[in-house]
Amino acid sequence: MNNFVFQNPTRLIFGKGTIATLATEIPTDKKILMTYGGGSIKANGVYDQVKDALKNHFVVEFAGIEPNPTYETLIKAVDIVKEQKIDFLLAVGGGSVIDGTKFIAAAVAYNGDPWDLLVDQDKIVDALPLASVLTLPATGSEMNGNAVISKKTTHEKLAFGSSKTYPVFSILDPEVTYSLPKRQITNGIVDTFIHVCEQYLTFPSQAMVQDRFAEGILSTLTELGEKIVDDSTNYNQMSNFMYSATIALNGFISMGVPQDWATHSIGHELTALHGLDHAVTLAIVQPSLWRVMRDEKKAKLLQYGERVWNITQGTEEERVDAIINATENFYRSVGMKTKLSEHGIGNESFDTIVGRFTQRGWMLGENRSITPDKIREILNGCL
Repeated sequence: MNNFVFQNPTRLIFGKGTIATLATEIPTDKKILMTYGGGSIKANGVYDQVKDALKNHFVVEFAGIEPNPTYETLIKAVDIVKEQKIDFLLAVGGGSVIDGTKFIAAAVAYNGDPWDLLVDQDKIVDALPLASVLTLPATGSEMNGNAVISKKTTHEKLAFGSSKTYPVFSILDPEVTYSLPKRQITNGIVDTFIHVCEQYLTFPSQAMVQDRFAEGILSTLTELGEKIVDDSTNYNQMSNFMYSATIALNGFISMGVPQDWATHSIGHELTALHGLDHAVTLAIVQPSLWRVMRDEKKAKLLQYGERVWNITQGTEEERVDAIINATENFYRSVGMKTKLSEHGIGNESFDTIVGRFTQRGWMLGENRSITPDKIREILNGCL
């Protein structure tokens, strides 16, 4: 296990009826910007619950934050924060709304071009306080300092992470997930699963607790996946799903272990260039990446296969094949397509993607051994 320092300052408020606690969690002397997306919170009653809880607060609303939140939209919110002298941000929605709100919080405190913060996250030196009411389990953004932002004008999608952009608190009421469309539940399951894999499926690092914690989350998702896609109104099942998504990316399983994140880096490019949902790109890229990088990942793949899928028979190579196939079949079992061709996409963007990684000089993976040539090989396997 590697050396590490761990701190997570976010206060997690979990359970039925917890949105009402907003009334006391945010001081009444704060001027709040409430951010949200396309209006689903008005249809499912979350908006009314939030507004009722904040009836004694000063609240300005900013709607329209997209899935894959864009720089162009978020800059409008930055201007409102400055004009209205807002001093607290409240994100009400899924990971995209929370990510976008983190960017707003950091951009307000930065004097230069806010896109700089995506290019060099060390420039994030301060941020407005923010909190969240989570409506879609998937990204874990409710309990970390990370965000991913897109820029429409250049078709770029970049990430940042900062200790300054952790939510002060996050409210998770599993009942608000009951009305989620199946597509969003499928995306959330796959997104959560692959978040765990990015931190776990690298090479053995003698981090026994982190490994078992990760395997527990993965096993929970494989047990619940089809059940919650079929019925998203079971409180206990949705509670476990919601909590799994949070702890998958709040730092618990990443302490002292190597991490990968190549699937995400490549997937971001497919989203930026083709508009695919984030989780869709992950489900397409990951199986191909594992097949290409199977030798480096073999020991951990075999451990994962035995502990999560109970795959113990056959040669090592046969087991690796079976393990990757089992993972891909799991994604399909919850309704996720795993090939670009199933979305009508061929290799038309591959030169651009490989060129971007070449220009940036990025070497991906836990060993920094995924070169641009390897990226092309991975992409070819996504077809």
